[in-house]
This record gives sequence, structure tokens and C-alpha cells, in this order.
Amino acid sequence: MLLPQRRRRAPHHRPVHLEHEPTRYELLCLVTGPTRAVSDVISRRGREATTKTTRQDVVVRKIVTKDHTRVTDLLGRAFDDDPVMNFMAKPDARRSDRIRMIMDLALRKLTFPFGETYVTEGFEGAALWNPPNGRPHGLLNDLSMLPAMVRVAGLSRMPRVLGALQTMDKKHPKEPHYYLLAIGVEPDSQGRGIGTQLMAPILERADQEKMPAYLESSKEKNLPLYQRNGFEVVERIELPYGGPPAWRMWREPRSS
Repeated sequence: MLLPQRRRRAPHHRPVHLEHEPTRYELLCLVTGPTRAVSDVISRRGREATTKTTRQDVVVRKIVTKDHTRVTDLLGRAFDDDPVMNFMAKPDARRSDRIRMIMDLALRKLTFPFGETYVTEGFEGAALWNPPNGRPHGLLNDLSMLPAMVRVAGLSRMPRVLGALQTMDKKHPKEPHYYLLAIGVEPDSQGRGIGTQLMAPILERADQEKMPAYLESSKEKNLPLYQRNGFEVVERIELPYGGPPAWRMWREPRSS
């Protein structure tokens, strides 16, 4: 003869009286029991560990001629998903090569001759600057590079390239300043503080010289990086011919 099974009563938790402000763990124990609480804490700490970024300390030095190929390669990869670069480069099978051509032009013609280009010793990233009163800005100066830009964009996309250059030139500050033309970090090294370290040599000098600095950011997600280093957004501009936005940013020198 089968006897009906007796129902097990749920364990009775005695009320706990705390003489101090309860911690998160103690509150969880009161509500869910200690086993569930331990599981929740372990899960939360695991999530925190996966989202926490680790700073990678790097050695930053000036670029020399023999570095040009490696620097151009890393900048090509860093800017491969850049909205402005992809707006200008012809979107064919050689799109990545065309973006690399833009970065080669930025290094060899627009920044390296003026002496303020920097790379990390391990080639994780690079920063290309123009010093105050260095390279002349303006559409006519950029038109001298027209043959190279045709190879990058193709004839059909040249109006948008010239329109973007003209828009940027009109907005470029007239007073002396350090100009960050391009900064890029290898995709698998991003988020580790390398960008800040790359900017440090010039920003420290700018502070000593009481000199402002300027840049245009083509990605909204990069604004916090620049803001942490003293830049402020002065204007959001739309490039012509349906181009993407860009953010003009200015940095006043910090007092010591």
C-alpha cells in the first residue's frame, strides 16, 4: 500500500537583525538565501572583469624615414572603418589600399617634413601633427596633391573630396596652434590608453609653450578620448554631398 508523501516545508529563515548598514551581499542573503547570493556576486564580478580595460604602457618616439611603410600600414588598418576615409575612397576591391594611400599621403607629404610625427616602439599606433605655422593650409595647397587624390577617389568622387577639403579648410583656425591631422591605433590595441600616450609629447609641449591645439574627429565615439585630454567640441559639421559628420575640437593650454 502506497502512503501519501508528506510535503516538505520550506525552511524557515529566522529574521536577522543587523547592527550596521547592510552590505549588498547581506541584503541578497536576506532576500534570496546565501547560495543564490554567492552565485550573484560571482556572476557580477565576472562581468566586471570582462569589461574592465587594461592600460598598455608604450614607448613613444619620433617617426624616422625607415618607419614610413610600417606606419602607413598600421594607420591604414586603424582608419579602415573611418566614415570620412570611406566617404572619399572609391568603394571597389581596392578600397583598403586606397585608404592606405590617403594615410601615406598624410604622413609623407603633409606631416613628416615638419618634424612632429610620432609612433609607439611596437608600432601599435601613430600620431601625425603639424606644428604652429608649419604646413600651409588651404584648398590651393591641397590641389597640388590632386593626382594622388584622383587615384584614391576616382574622377566621379572628386567633387565630394574637394567639397570636404574646402569645408575643412574654411573652418580651420587661423591663429597659431598644434594640429593633430591624424592619430590611429591598431584595432586589436585600441582601448588601452595608447592614444593618450601618443598625444602626450605634443600636448605637454603645448602647455609649456602656452599654445592651443586643434583636431577634427570623424567618429563620435572618440570624443571622450579627446575630451579627457583637454579638447572641447566647438562645432559639429556636415560634409557636403551627403557626407558624414565631423567634430571640430579645440584645446586651450593647461596651466602647470
